[in-house]
Amino acid sequence: MSYDLAVWGGERPTDDKTAGRVFSDLYDRYIDGEAEEPPSERIAAYAAALLERWCDLTKDDDDTSPWSAGPLIDAASGPLIYFAMWWSMAEEASAYAASVAQAMGLVCFDVQQDRLRPERGRPSAVAVRDCLSDRSVRSSCS
Repeated sequence: MSYDLAVWGGERPTDDKTAGRVFSDLYDRYIDGEAEEPPSERIAAYAAALLERWCDLTKDDDDTSPWSAGPLIDAASGPLIYFAMWWSMAEEASAYAASVAQAMGLVCFDVQQDRLRPERGRPSAVAVRDCLSDRSVRSSCS
């Protein structure tokens, strides 16, 4: 079983209900739609930022990668990435993924809980921005 997040480029919806509608529309167009579209530059950069922290999923990395499907970039289309992670790592990985999205000016939506992440006013974006710029932070892939 997996824990799913959706991240997209655009203005942050005003509330969770609106975010759910925006997510559904984006999912229908970019994930369920017939036309394949490459990930936008912002979404590709977001996926790359996540992979700086954790390895992409391979047969050998089942224990170290939180992603339950890979390559991670395959979960992206246009301005949307809809990706899954293992439940056992979901708390840490989803918090990090939401913070990175916020720091990069992207919208993060928790599909299980039908809510935006992180919640408005949380200071996590500053901490993650500092973390991303700190070269001493090592990837778990090293």
